[in-house]
Amino acid sequence: MAELTSLTRRQREILDFINRKIESRGFPPTIRDIGTAFEIRSPNGVMCHLKALEKKGFISRQGKSARAIQISHRTVPTTSIPFKGLVAAGTPLAAEEQEERLDLTELFPGADIYALRVQGTSMIDEHIQDGDIVIIRNQESAQNGDRVVAQIDGEVTLKVFQRMKDEIHLIPANREMTPIVVTPDRDIRILGVLNGVIRKC
Repeated sequence: MAELTSLTRRQREILDFINRKIESRGFPPTIRDIGTAFEIRSPNGVMCHLKALEKKGFISRQGKSARAIQISHRTVPTTSIPFKGLVAAGTPLAAEEQEERLDLTELFPGADIYALRVQGTSMIDEHIQDGDIVIIRNQESAQNGDRVVAQIDGEVTLKVFQRMKDEIHLIPANREMTPIVVTPDRDIRILGVLNGVIRKC
């Protein structure tokens, strides 16, 4: 049986990514998908990782296309989700992605979820406290009232989403704080919607 310990951290991340895409869509990602997800500019860079995974017995390939990837039966199923770092629940802060993992897939099943640790108190009326870990489902859209992770001009924050005419309001769940008003001239992206909260007592 192939041992996951034989993989580098990046190889393990790419294998997990391939597994998630196959589980969620029924077919593997393209070379471009993998390159975009891991900021690998050269297709040859992606192919080097795929060749290493194939050599170590975790995948098999028929031809050169990433679409031809098949997961080996010797692969141990992944049981963890990405832990990406901190998210502000106050003044937005620059995102610094970490390379850790949390074994929570049984509690929060499905693909495209990740964890963030809350920093700040702007969501305390939603029972989300400083230091809590929030589980986020990765998606790029939101409905009014959703608790979202939003990126504004390169900084991230956790707030309640509300669209108002030409503006988007990111509303804190703390009466002492005021909403962040995002006008059309600002760059905003929805990075995900709250799926759960974990607190260590």
